[in-house]
Amino acid sequence: MKNYDLHIEKIRELVSGSQSKEVTLQSICDYLKNNIPHYDWVGFYFADHTNQTLHLGPHAGDPTDHTVIPFGKGICGQVALSNTNFLVPDVAAQDNYIACSIDVKSELVVPLFVNRKNIGQIDIDSHIFDAFSEEDERFLEEVNKIVSKLF
Repeated sequence: MKNYDLHIEKIRELVSGSQSKEVTLQSICDYLKNNIPHYDWVGFYFADHTNQTLHLGPHAGDPTDHTVIPFGKGICGQVALSNTNFLVPDVAAQDNYIACSIDVKSELVVPLFVNRKNIGQIDIDSHIFDAFSEEDERFLEEVNKIVSKLF
């Protein structure tokens, strides 16, 4: 994660600050979108396990109509059920994809665990085909480990 080490330190600083959870999560979204060139949309979705839905939390990037997503629907909904990362090099090739914008070409979703329970996820969209690598996955897993301390 050599390329992302400085970003990890910044995320740690944000989480250890005295801001509210919502403000901290928004700051993380803004930071990632503004400092990693291929992160064009960054957001957190949080799970409502009772109703089997995800709810959009803090995010940075173009507005989206997808503020509530049923478990199983789209990439985010699939991650809510699988509890595993989902890297999509070309969203147009996915049958179960919810289009947020015609500009989105690839997507990476990484679940957020607190006490080993999937409470949500970080969702990253890019306007570049095949924008994400295994390094992005490891980086976002580390981001989520840090973020989990807020809960």
